[in-house]
Amino acid sequence: MIADGDALQAPPRVRVERRDDRAVVTLDEPGRLNVLSAPLVRQLRRVLEDLVSDNDIRSVVLTGTDPGFSAGGDLRMMRAAVQRQNEAEGTADVWRWIRREFGGIARLIAGSDTIFVAALNGPAAGVGLAWALTCDLAIASERAVIVPAFGRLGLIPEVGTSWALTRRLGYQGALAYYLRGDHIDAQTAQRLGLVHEVVPHEQLLAVADEWCSRVAALPPHAVAMTKPLLRAAADTGWNDALTLEEFAEPTCFTTGAFADSVETLLSGRAPSD
Repeated sequence: MIADGDALQAPPRVRVERRDDRAVVTLDEPGRLNVLSAPLVRQLRRVLEDLVSDNDIRSVVLTGTDPGFSAGGDLRMMRAAVQRQNEAEGTADVWRWIRREFGGIARLIAGSDTIFVAALNGPAAGVGLAWALTCDLAIASERAVIVPAFGRLGLIPEVGTSWALTRRLGYQGALAYYLRGDHIDAQTAQRLGLVHEVVPHEQLLAVADEWCSRVAALPPHAVAMTKPLLRAAADTGWNDALTLEEFAEPTCFTTGAFADSVETLLSGRAPSD
């Protein structure tokens, strides 16, 4: 599923800004509302692979260049895929792209120890929205719009969207979301639990950075262990979640950060900033 310009030397479509223990990753093809062209997707995957393998980077903000977060999948690529369905690979070519590229990025976000904060600066649709819903936190500017585009294109919720929607909206709410296909403004998205917080547009990245600072304020092992624990607990019963915690907690007892905190509390000193 290859599109024109899909090459390592393609012009940059993703910007990365590193600062100490955090990074801001910006989808940067604003003329097309950050549509998920092949070059953008592959550049994004390489960037995220680099960031999640860096132990010094504890949080990543994912956002887009105004006016949109992402318009979703590239219709030109979809048309080309349809036209090539009778070739040797058939639909397997589409499956491979969805799994390796779109799904690969979702797995990087969900499976890493790094905390991902989606900062929705404008309309978010399709796979771009799926990635935002996969992030550990999602905040939205007042200009953000959730665009349920799957149904109108004759597609199903994909790249983890069915999982995210049923857990936030329940089965009936997720089905209604799909059938209506209505654009959802930022305040409604917050009420539905699709985003955690809505802020003025000009404060979006500053608020995202505050969440990164909350991550930085906690011992690295605690956040890194809590992320997979909570994600696993979402799919288990109470007893299994309790068992996961029982296995994980003793490891925390072996860390210097925990020992220092206990000594501080026992000595009556105020915890250090």
